[in-house]
Amino acid sequence: MNHSYTQTKAEHCPYCEGTGYFQLLLGGSETCNQCKGNGQDHQSK
Repeated sequence: MNHSYTQTKAEHCPYCEGTGYFQLLLGGSETCNQCKGNGQDHQSK
């Protein structure tokens, strides 16, 4: 039996997981400073 696995390069921001914001514990949200809210990883480019 032959299994093949492919890895795809994640292009989402590793800090906010691609959402562009963080949920705050006391309510509300804050824009991710690493990706500036767009959810894309700038380090991989």
